Amino acid sequence: MTKRMRRIARPENRTWGRALAVTAIVLLLGACAQTQSFLTSENLAQKPANPRVLIMPTDVELSELTTAGLLEPNAAWTATGRSNVDAALDSLLAGRNATVVRYDKNGGAGSAAETQLLKLHSAVGSTILLHKYLPGFALPTKKDKFNWSLGQEATALRGPYGADYALFIYLRDSFASDGRKALIFVGALLGAGIQGGRQVGFASLVDLRSGEIIWFNRLVSQAGDLREPELARGATENLLDELPL
Repeated sequence: MTKRMRRIARPENRTWGRALAVTAIVLLLGACAQTQSFLTSENLAQKPANPRVLIMPTDVELSELTTAGLLEPNAAWTATGRSNVDAALDSLLAGRNATVVRYDKNGGAGSAAETQLLKLHSAVGSTILLHKYLPGFALPTKKDKFNWSLGQEATALRGPYGADYALFIYLRDSFASDGRKALIFVGALLGAGIQGGRQVGFASLVDLRSGEIIWFNRLVSQAGDLREPELARGATENLLDELPL
């Protein structure tokens, strides 16, 4: 396990567990920007010399944080943020010891399967945030080991792409509205801390022979802006910290 100083919002109903994980982590870390990864070295002992890695569609969403504290997704911001993260991924993965291929919804398992896998990754990743990163929430059977999987659904990606691994990226970025900023200012004058925008993400490297997650990293920050190419690159680079490729 590695820890290094650096930089989510939540997903929706049955989302209470996910929202709890994300909110608790952000409150626990305060204004710190951090990454922390887990690696299952046993699986990597059998890693091919030049693995073929499938890059799944980036699960990115940017939102405005309203005065009332609600997140309102912004389609234009999201499109820009996703484009910036994709460009950063291409650049950062170019020099790795791996053959990188992009998911093609027209030539792979299909858009419906893609959507379900991204939702599954979001759900499993949020569960990992809760039970591996928060003191007191560790599951008895997983307390001293990292043992998580996307299941057999993920192995269906191996055939169409001939890939050994799949890389999943989940990123959420939010920005305080003018009303929220005013509320934060007033709260500061009164000595009350009010949450502003924040950036949260996690990434998983999945073994397509088994569906097991062999590397996982989470990113939490009170700063950053995926709408800006350089800042998006910095966030993506932090998210890929310790990626074993």
